[in-house]
Amino acid sequence: MIERPLALAALLLAAASVPGLAQTPPKASPAPRALITLEKGGQIVLELFPADAPRHVENFTKLVRRGFYDGLRFHRVEDWVVQAGDPQTKTLPADDDRVGNGGPGYAIKAEFNKRTHERGTLGMARGDDPDSAGSQFYITLKPARGLDGQYTVFGRVVKGMDLADTLKVGDRIASIRIVGK
Repeated sequence: MIERPLALAALLLAAASVPGLAQTPPKASPAPRALITLEKGGQIVLELFPADAPRHVENFTKLVRRGFYDGLRFHRVEDWVVQAGDPQTKTLPADDDRVGNGGPGYAIKAEFNKRTHERGTLGMARGDDPDSAGSQFYITLKPARGLDGQYTVFGRVVKGMDLADTLKVGDRIASIRIVGK
């Protein structure tokens, strides 16, 4: 009786040692990243969260690949947040009342998730309607837990927070590029 389980165990061990027969778990693919290159120099590296906010990551990636963000300026800078993504900042003066109201011409549905607003959180800005986000994004410079569950978090800064801390209204994005996936 004991011989069969031992024989089966020996057979399984032998099969596992033969190349091609052993099942190796697939490697988890790294999360996609975005590289924001600033006109004044330096890069901010973002890790995106497609598992938590798939439509927001897909939308942001689509806009990046179209070159939508290239040449836009940061239009909102406060002690706790910086914000960009309004296409009007390419041409309008920074103090124009219309700046901060532009978008891609469509909105996407909110994807509130369990991610919290810590220092370096990447979130999608929106109007009063939770489903009004489009292209404007923000990076928190300080924890902003009051935004949790109210705004979609779709990434985080993994390198370059020191640069984010120095941003000023009018600083221009030279380009954003997606790396990975």
